[in-house]
Amino acid sequence: MLDRSQWPAVLPAVAAILDDGLDLAPATIFVGENGAGKSTLVEAIALAYGLSPEGGSTGARHTTRSTESVLADHLQLVRNAGTTRRGYFLRAETMHGFFTYLEKNPSTSRRDIAFHDMSHGESFLQLAVDRFRGDGLWVLDEPESALSFTGCLTLLAVLKELLAGGHSQVIMSTHSPLLASLPGAQILEVGPWGLRPNNWEDLDLVRNWRSFLESPERYLRHI
Repeated sequence: MLDRSQWPAVLPAVAAILDDGLDLAPATIFVGENGAGKSTLVEAIALAYGLSPEGGSTGARHTTRSTESVLADHLQLVRNAGTTRRGYFLRAETMHGFFTYLEKNPSTSRRDIAFHDMSHGESFLQLAVDRFRGDGLWVLDEPESALSFTGCLTLLAVLKELLAGGHSQVIMSTHSPLLASLPGAQILEVGPWGLRPNNWEDLDLVRNWRSFLESPERYLRHI
């Protein structure tokens, strides 16, 4: 039994899922401030599905220092009959170590890619393009930290193509209004209220960026 008085159960978003569950859409995007629980939720869903905590597929066994919460042990994922067990977890903060793991454990069924010879953003995108194929569960934790504006658009194209097949699910946490605009996605704002669905144009994330870009001096004079 998860101690409800301890982290991560004290996070309102986590408490809401433990109490009421969560229906995942074909694409579900979590947005919110740092510390609200976005990455905790995404990580727990990935682990409950059987994906590697530091990135990779269900077959990856890469780990450096275990820091994930116990939340995954208290989640039960419900799959439709006949759905695939394929999936992949990409988290920008662990990519360097994960690329080293891939180098040391090359696949016998695909070409080797020299990820360490690319920039951080290039390697992240190449991994998504190479691994995100066919049906499955595709989980991403704040991928914008590795990507430029153009890189985010490229990733959106990859995710849009996956969803067009009709048999994939995408789960993503992000601070990027660009990535949050994934067509057809269910957007959930994470905060002191727990989880609340919202439209893209009404997100605090979008309003704040729009306000800053229209008049950056209003913000910069206060820092």
